[in-house]
Amino acid sequence: MDEIEIIDTNTNNVHNYGFCGYKNIKQEGYKSKVEWLKARFSEGLKFKVMYSASEGATGFIEYIPGEYTWRAVEAGGYMVIHCIVNMHRKKRGKGYGTLLLEECLKDARKESMAGVAVVTRQGTWMAGKELFLKNGFEVIDTAPPDFELLVRRFADAPSPRFAGDWEERLGSYGSGLTIISSDQCPYVTKAIREITETANKSYGIQPKIIELKSYKEAQNAPSAFAIFSIVHDGRLITDHPISSKRFMNIMDKEVK
Repeated sequence: MDEIEIIDTNTNNVHNYGFCGYKNIKQEGYKSKVEWLKARFSEGLKFKVMYSASEGATGFIEYIPGEYTWRAVEAGGYMVIHCIVNMHRKKRGKGYGTLLLEECLKDARKESMAGVAVVTRQGTWMAGKELFLKNGFEVIDTAPPDFELLVRRFADAPSPRFAGDWEERLGSYGSGLTIISSDQCPYVTKAIREITETANKSYGIQPKIIELKSYKEAQNAPSAFAIFSIVHDGRLITDHPISSKRFMNIMDKEVK
């Protein structure tokens, strides 16, 4: 491995490193994410940056005690990973993901937790399960369309789980177009702006925007990822930030 430092961020330095390819605090969504992180440190959140003196920040991991997780899971007593990212393709497959994961495992043990849990799925916008399986995790629950909940246990304790009442949750949004969002993901700000503009211009629809303000609201979201969903007439049409073009492809089928 190259010479790598793992930096444990806090309210004083978290704005210095970037995340998800965002490196400039002037970028749309960057400041919102920074403020979201600062508000979570008191709840036990950890945001650790993989840093190279020659290349800067090359990856990160974000995790928090399950009681305060911003995923739609019940995971009290476990540490829950929100995100783990290795931003440089040339560094993939060289053990850097495991290096970041070990930081979380170490902290969970230090805090005498029952284990570590993570929500995964297929696709490039969220971590897949392969890294976790090779590091001793097992799949313990699933949620639609293809989310999986994995856990690595340290102790005999009740397993984390998805709530499972997805249709009931969706039923509370009624008719029309609703965008559910959170600053936990920096891509959300741009997605909301573009989708709102497209909904107005192309379909004559003014979306209702619901911003999740607390972990409790996130845990009761209508999809497992929790922090971004679009609901149309009580149907979940996407569960992660998408482009305006992808939104139009979906809506053309919804309103035909």
